[in-house]
Amino acid sequence: MYYQRVLFTIFCLSSLLLQPALANSVGFIPLYIEANAIRPLEGAMWYPTDETEAKVLIGDNPAFIGVPVIQNASIDTKNAPLVVLSHGYRGNWRNQGWLAYSLAQKGYIVAAINHPGTTSFNHNASQAAQWWQRPKDMSHLLDHLLSNNSYRNKIDKQNITAIGHSLGGWTVMQLIGAQLDRTAFKRDCQQYPNSRTCGLADELGLSTRQDAEPSSHSLSDPRIKRVVSLDLGLARSFSTTSLASVSQPTLILAAGVDIGDLPQAMESGYLAKHMGRAHRRYKVYQNATHFSFIQACKPNAVTLLEAEKQGDGIICQDGRGAQRSTLHQQIIDDIVQFLAD
Repeated sequence: MYYQRVLFTIFCLSSLLLQPALANSVGFIPLYIEANAIRPLEGAMWYPTDETEAKVLIGDNPAFIGVPVIQNASIDTKNAPLVVLSHGYRGNWRNQGWLAYSLAQKGYIVAAINHPGTTSFNHNASQAAQWWQRPKDMSHLLDHLLSNNSYRNKIDKQNITAIGHSLGGWTVMQLIGAQLDRTAFKRDCQQYPNSRTCGLADELGLSTRQDAEPSSHSLSDPRIKRVVSLDLGLARSFSTTSLASVSQPTLILAAGVDIGDLPQAMESGYLAKHMGRAHRRYKVYQNATHFSFIQACKPNAVTLLEAEKQGDGIICQDGRGAQRSTLHQQIIDDIVQFLAD
């Protein structure tokens, strides 16, 4: 398993009544985006609010810890920076809810969607193979937010960031000009075969050209002003020429603990090597694993996950001596500093 497999789908959006908020409240609303010319999307939005209603936990389930929000609260901000989130392979919008919540506390509006075909709730093979749809999903999300009367006047259209984890990192890099080079990817897989990267090539439509694949692999969106990549995968499928041409500020964050995928030096490090130094920052959390970038786990989570499928307890394991809460705080601090610069 290269990316995460979310196991408790029937529990993924449970709610628990909490005490009224004191300060730094975060509002929350679900997003349902109609198809138009692009496929329909489901997701969520977090944002700062002054309301102090009773809170509920979103994304809480038997294995994972949710975040306390006020559902359908008013958006109490003007001209706020926007962050859009892309989840990893077979993940979902809840995976970086911890990050969305923390950014909303600091004044950001944050929105995330599920990518059909590669989400926990949809493994449709034909959709998964349409690799180009993932970056288009993010542009579709932006279209929705910037045209909706309830949101568009709340967003600073000149301050939009895309953040992605794992396959989501691969997705958001395409929004700033990284382009698939199928020939180079095939050659690289012959040299560095790995079942968790190259093994996904057929499923994700990377082995051969797809029937509906666009003639151009340029999927950039000029509305995206900066990108944060969280331990991305499939970096070596990008052409070095396209990476060298990226000019938007990019924060590349990587996990130092190898869990059987390609080492981060061949994934995140590949981005850093081929991008211009003036446009990227690169940091490795030596005690983090690939899954340290998703939500925090409850004490009995490993047992529950292993009972569901042997080996999946790794989702809740960080590097030796590391605590996910501590890693999350470091990640948040680094991202906030990057966004503020």
